[in-house]
Amino acid sequence: MRVAMIGTGYVGLVSGACFADFGHHVVCVDKDAGKIAALKRGEMPIYEPGLDDLVAVNVQAERLSFATDLKAPVAEADAVFIAVGTPSRRGDGHADLSYVHAAAREIAAALDGYTLVITKSTVPVGTGDEVERIIREARPDAEFAVVSNPEFLREGAAIRDFKHPDRIVVGTDDPRARQQMAELYRPLYLNQAPILNTGRRTAELIKYAANAFLATKITFINEIADLCERVGADVQEVARGIGLDNRIGGKFLHAGPGYGGSCFPKDTLALIKTGQDHEAPLRIVETVAAVNETRKRAMARKVLAALGGNLRGKTVAVLGLTFKPNTDDMRDAPSIPLITALHDQGATVRAYDPVGVEQAKAVLPDVTFCAGPYECADGADALVIVTEWEQFRALDLERLKRSMRAPVVVDLRNIYRPDEMERLGFVYESVGRPRSGP
Repeated sequence: MRVAMIGTGYVGLVSGACFADFGHHVVCVDKDAGKIAALKRGEMPIYEPGLDDLVAVNVQAERLSFATDLKAPVAEADAVFIAVGTPSRRGDGHADLSYVHAAAREIAAALDGYTLVITKSTVPVGTGDEVERIIREARPDAEFAVVSNPEFLREGAAIRDFKHPDRIVVGTDDPRARQQMAELYRPLYLNQAPILNTGRRTAELIKYAANAFLATKITFINEIADLCERVGADVQEVARGIGLDNRIGGKFLHAGPGYGGSCFPKDTLALIKTGQDHEAPLRIVETVAAVNETRKRAMARKVLAALGGNLRGKTVAVLGLTFKPNTDDMRDAPSIPLITALHDQGATVRAYDPVGVEQAKAVLPDVTFCAGPYECADGADALVIVTEWEQFRALDLERLKRSMRAPVVVDLRNIYRPDEMERLGFVYESVGRPRSGP
């Protein structure tokens, strides 16, 4: 099939490259001429393991190409995906659908023959109806069907998630559209990926409900971690104890500094606003969002406690800036409010991240960025582990201790064992576990 992918952000670029790898002919379209020029040179706008190789292979095979004008790609396409951004709208928290609506208007003008118009962007319930209205109003003569096909890609594992999905959600009541969607995803039949056919509005809500539920699990275990610290329990053992119940499961039960990234913060907020608009308030999700924001800001108190209640004039080394490993995404990363709070209390901050430094420079202007973890820790009064990159899991702790001014480690991801850190002479603060020190 011939596919036009509107938007070359995280979802659009990964999806377009994967569809091309399935054998479809894909044109990824973006108005940003600089981004398209870079992609044509083989330069990726995001960090995602394996994406540069996947793009290169399919460009060479002439199954994947890039353009700034959608007219020809849409006119030739059997399926057009809308994969543009839907950030939180400034001022009220609703999802900003201006890019989606603009894409729909441009698609309408270019349609030629029966075409699937597929919303891949995360959008509130009813957006598909509005996309259909926009196209129908602009082109009463056009033959098309609007489908909701939400993505469930984890940053850092997106290619595998696309090719080995838990499910493929297809939101349409149109039999012809369902048949074409099945053909589009036919290469995944060998992986026995289930296709869930639903109504369009149901598909739109599935995406938001999934993200809100996962955000709730994270926030729940974080609050349990706070209780563990007060009563002398170990949150990791609690998480394992409840996670072994297959009704609960162990995923997303890792205590830490709160969730961030491009999805959970904006999607929980958009779902809350949708509930309010329809007089069906989502009190649990409202609380989740509020607790998570408070938690991210509160993490600096752990550093303050570990340093005896005074950060003025102290140097704090921060390892990990992105919201999770294997990505350069700094959107709503817990490191941002943490570092801001450290600065507010008088600390000097040095930081290191394996791939996120360039993105971090735009949002953390008063930080000294280092070339590696040991340079970052050199002479520091405390070291804070914020993101659980693999390379932080096996640091040379003796070397770390020798290089620091004081052997204080605040581990917000529970990478190390308290007994080991105590044996090595560290003052060690973690999340939801008893504090250790010499």
